[in-house]
Amino acid sequence: METPAKKAIGQPLSRVEAAAKVTGSARYAADYHFTNMAHGIAVTSAVTKGHILSIDSKAAEAVPGVLCVLSHLNAPPVPGYMSNPGSAIPVFAGKEFKPFLDNEIHFNSQPVALVIAETLEQAEYAASLVSIQYQREEHHTEMRENLSNAFTPEKGTDYTRGEPDAWKNAPVTIEQEYQTPLQVHNPMEPHATTAYWEGDDKLFIFNKSQGVKTTRQQFAKYFNLKEENVKVFAPYVGGAFGSSSRMWPQEMMAVLGAKKTGRPVQVALQRGQVFNMVGYRPYSIQKYAIGAQADGTLVGIGHQAYGSTSQYEQFMERILDPTKSMYACPNVHTQYKLVPLDMSTPCPARGPGETSGSFAMESAMDELAYALEMDPLELRLKNFAEQDPLKNLPWSSNYVKECYEKGAEKFGWKNRNPVPRSMRNGDMLVGWGMSTGIYKAERAPASASVMMKANGDVLIRCSVADTGPGSITIMTQIAADVLGIPVERVNIAWADADFPMAPPQYGSHTTASTGSAVYDAAMALKKKFIDISGSGDEVPNYVAILQKQQLPQLEATAESKPGPEIEKYSGKSFSVHFVEVQVHPLTCEARVIRVVSAIDAGRVMNIKTARSQVLGAVTWGIGIALMEEGIVDHRYGRYVNHNLADYHVPVHADTPVIDALFIDKPDPVLDPMGAKGLGEVGLIGLTAAIANAVYHATGKRVRSLPITPDKLL
Repeated sequence: METPAKKAIGQPLSRVEAAAKVTGSARYAADYHFTNMAHGIAVTSAVTKGHILSIDSKAAEAVPGVLCVLSHLNAPPVPGYMSNPGSAIPVFAGKEFKPFLDNEIHFNSQPVALVIAETLEQAEYAASLVSIQYQREEHHTEMRENLSNAFTPEKGTDYTRGEPDAWKNAPVTIEQEYQTPLQVHNPMEPHATTAYWEGDDKLFIFNKSQGVKTTRQQFAKYFNLKEENVKVFAPYVGGAFGSSSRMWPQEMMAVLGAKKTGRPVQVALQRGQVFNMVGYRPYSIQKYAIGAQADGTLVGIGHQAYGSTSQYEQFMERILDPTKSMYACPNVHTQYKLVPLDMSTPCPARGPGETSGSFAMESAMDELAYALEMDPLELRLKNFAEQDPLKNLPWSSNYVKECYEKGAEKFGWKNRNPVPRSMRNGDMLVGWGMSTGIYKAERAPASASVMMKANGDVLIRCSVADTGPGSITIMTQIAADVLGIPVERVNIAWADADFPMAPPQYGSHTTASTGSAVYDAAMALKKKFIDISGSGDEVPNYVAILQKQQLPQLEATAESKPGPEIEKYSGKSFSVHFVEVQVHPLTCEARVIRVVSAIDAGRVMNIKTARSQVLGAVTWGIGIALMEEGIVDHRYGRYVNHNLADYHVPVHADTPVIDALFIDKPDPVLDPMGAKGLGEVGLIGLTAAIANAVYHATGKRVRSLPITPDKLL
């Protein structure tokens, strides 16, 4: 029997793909170059609503190197356009946007043509020469002006437990409105697709995608292809966070362009185009009411939310979920309505729904604490839910009380003077705020294969994507620990649609889902070795057994899915954020100086990548709270800040000292590793903690994000 290797799970292992990324050998969707490849540039609409009357492409077609100008007038037929296969993502319903289907304009900067040329520069120049005439129609892009058009989604979301208006009868009540603006993902890597056909029935797609299996299924449906004849690859993704969770126009444009020209075609969206074509966090208007007894015991909550969507598709998000489950409140009523606008469809953005919903919930809890003259931390402890009040089930695990304790101790919360404008650092106003976050922790079916080679190296195969959180690194750690071998002997091949099925990487369930499949496949492989060796050893000498059996390799594939026991529990991850801000008393500029985030995400798989996830979440949270806002000139329905100069995001100078604390206790129910979701929960609640700290510093409550100086003057 070999000596077991040191445990890999939990160790700060550097990402297995790190060297490829920093040396430039990692190939992203726009880094593929094939013989005879052409480039496509999208021509976008100059109106927000209406119809195309004519397209004059003669000048563009006359440019040297231009192969064709693709539009609804000459695009190859797409059989699935007629049958409307719908989206593979459950949160979407209705009609997807279909590039070049017809002459209808649904939103400003909608792709209406694709110029395909030998070089990128030729395509860019020719695209500027395409002349389009439109029939304009009245458009509506301002949310508040269109609240009268709000409707209940097809999947109704109203929820009541106890008495709907019980909060009104409580001794202490808060009733306020909170708003969050449109926010754009703006990943470092713009969305891109490179595609080519082999004959009429075999399609190759090199894509920016969070789920290659989803992309395969969609294109197989659209073109009536066998799924195995659609080859999809997305090994490297330069930021996604929800923006690559479904099919977007550049994918279909590249595929149609390749079909039209008979050549590989690459379509990379320009920076401004990612504001319109690949989703965004929608506007929200939330009316929040909360009532409590004098001792802080919650009596009732009312949460009414409005979210924006497109005119042609319903996008729903879990904006109400934190309110339903976070606190022990006997009377809760929530209502969610969609407001259709003449804009493209929103999509999940990190912490989809919960990020916006928790801003209202945790701001209202802070306002209630002040009304009660009670410490905000004490108020939350007072209303700790011993089990999930929504499902009336015990938690699979819940260590949020330890998050409160460890976070408060690290931050020094006990030293806080509760009176607004009472703390200073020199001339600067100092504010301390806190909040709680909650996000679903669940598991989806997944498969993986694990192969032991004759030299002792191991290869994992799985179609899982890795958009940056370090998932493929964690898979190698899981396999190494199960097999009892050094993690350096484990390799992984991923993000190929031909590999065993993995769900798309979103919803903070990759480790629990795909990790469980890797775990089960490695267990199955180890059992195979034990069975053929007959030794009964826990850690067999794999190489010796292969040599003895004259086997070049041995492989096991496992399909993993949650068992019935998971239905008996409610799985959630939790976070508690403590924030210090400083606000200039004259200019009213607010800066985040210090953040302590305590996280209950089950067993930590890799402390380095886990901490990195929290750092990223906090940085994005600072952007959402203080800077980010997609600004639309509603006269034209067009963005005015569709670039990285005018759409403000945090830079290094805006990033404070961030302490990420992990409870690191295994969840005994959700999966065999004891992990819970981590990627989303580090962001949820953070914007409210910042807003609460700003109130403590200034005495002024800002209920509409972002908190810019003009709102504090």
